[in-house]
Amino acid sequence: MKQRSEGQAEAPRLRGKADFTLAFVLRTLERASLCGREQSAGIVEREASVRARLARERGHGKPYDVSPVEIVASFSLPVPGKTGLLLDEDLVTETVARAAGVASRKIDPLKLDMQLITRTLSRPYAERHVVLPLEKGGEQLVLAVANPFDQEIVDAVRQLAGMPVVPVLCSKSDILRSIDHVYGFRRSVAAVADGGFVQSQLGDFEQLVRLSGDRELDASDRPVVAAVEYLMRQAFEQRASDIHIEPRRAGTSVRLRIDGVLHPVYMLPRSVHGPVVSRLKMLSRMDIAEKRRPQDGRIKTERSGREVELRVSTIPTAFGEKMVLRIFDPEALAQDLTSLGFDEQERALFEEWIARPHGMVLVTGPTGSGKTTTLYSALRSVATPDVNVVTIEDPIEMVFEGLNQIQVQPKIDLDFAAAIRHILRQDPDVIMVGEIRDRETAAAAVQAALTGHLVLSTLHTNTASEAVTRLRDLGIEPFLLGSSLLGVMAQRLVRVVCPHCAEATELTPEERQALGADPGPDLKPRRGAGCRKCRLTGYLGRTAVFEMLPMPLQARLMVSHGASAEEIDQAIRGGMGLPRLRESGARLVARGITTVDEVVRATAD
Repeated sequence: MKQRSEGQAEAPRLRGKADFTLAFVLRTLERASLCGREQSAGIVEREASVRARLARERGHGKPYDVSPVEIVASFSLPVPGKTGLLLDEDLVTETVARAAGVASRKIDPLKLDMQLITRTLSRPYAERHVVLPLEKGGEQLVLAVANPFDQEIVDAVRQLAGMPVVPVLCSKSDILRSIDHVYGFRRSVAAVADGGFVQSQLGDFEQLVRLSGDRELDASDRPVVAAVEYLMRQAFEQRASDIHIEPRRAGTSVRLRIDGVLHPVYMLPRSVHGPVVSRLKMLSRMDIAEKRRPQDGRIKTERSGREVELRVSTIPTAFGEKMVLRIFDPEALAQDLTSLGFDEQERALFEEWIARPHGMVLVTGPTGSGKTTTLYSALRSVATPDVNVVTIEDPIEMVFEGLNQIQVQPKIDLDFAAAIRHILRQDPDVIMVGEIRDRETAAAAVQAALTGHLVLSTLHTNTASEAVTRLRDLGIEPFLLGSSLLGVMAQRLVRVVCPHCAEATELTPEERQALGADPGPDLKPRRGAGCRKCRLTGYLGRTAVFEMLPMPLQARLMVSHGASAEEIDQAIRGGMGLPRLRESGARLVARGITTVDEVVRATAD
């Protein structure tokens, strides 16, 4: 049955609330070939015990009406014919919606209209009936419901809102989570705007900042604390890499960067900006009174049982201090080399470079291209108990056990070059230099590589071969460079096609022309149609595109004799068949991992 559009003039009248039973859900799943009769019988047999357990877990000591969708989803049944796909709440909800003749939707927390929600319904009413206004579609109100047959609540909300209501079926957990976030965050922001800001004591630098649970936030008498924690939890749940808090003339804009793209989330009252920024300054050990100068700090907190670090930065702007929080998850920042996106040839080359006892390995690319993740992952693979690894960073992105990490401090003349000179007296085996920016740092890094140390570092160049030219421009003698350089790798990040909604497609002549590289004969491109999992973007996560430039004897001799970057590039690639960035991206397109648009965007000169 075709789903009903939210834009229809009037939704059909639903059946009675009591018709939404476990038996109905199981019959629906059986007809859709998502559940067998034996599985249904097993669920019915264990219904009472599962219902009681879910009521305890989700009610937190209060009465909780368990939905039949929640009961089925709790069994985590595998979907027939879909390897690795489980029958979760979203899939059950979507299937039930089709059978009930209503539309279904995955609630996107970034698109919730707080004003519409809080002005239409009170929190107790929304929680009691498990409903949430989502948007106004013309003269209609789109309402998220957990029961597709509850016509009474639809009629009641229509009277409260004074307009026709179009119900869309959503999972109960999504609705309750959104209710908690919207009303809790809204209440906290309102209290802060009314002067409910309470100063708190500053903890030790190594103290872990623990986020409160849902019930603790509800009971919090410190509105600004709750508002900040709601904001951070939202960023964690949406896989954000950055939180931007930006003062504007009319208020404060909050945006999250997800998979490399910024998404507007909130527009807060202007009176809230100061308290929220001050709270974050306290957590990150900044000077609260200083508003005219840029500041840097960091926050350590916890997410899903593991520590997460946030690097905090402020700058003064026309309307106040702008604050950016960069989120560093250790599991994402230091991955296994097999998880970075290398193909077999690229990984073999990179592992060969970092296995050498001495020499220099460079990773190039613009800011935000994943260079830090690559370096940390490389250090993770070489940092064994018998290896002394020292890093010099500005600032330290993430603190790791097993590494000796040094932060550059220009105020006391501890820059990259000075740190390298002192590190050489500390018996290092591997040295990671955060970035080669000037002649002194470049010279010190090359000297360390020539004297028996493995040096890893980054450069801001567009291609791998340009790194050779850049180091020569910084004053490094060609013969020293030819003797020390093991290899250079350029990289970019591209968004990955969502595996949940990926569809086979064909490349148009225009796309082939834009790609500018041969994707090869085995072409299986895909494009994401947009689904609940990817928030209708068609992309979920990111991977890296690499350009490898090894330094065999021929290349070392060319570098030593002052050959140009183009000559070195052509000589190496002609002999080894290594792809350039755009060609590597074309291979990912051919395998259906990303799209032409992403490759063209990421590898543009």
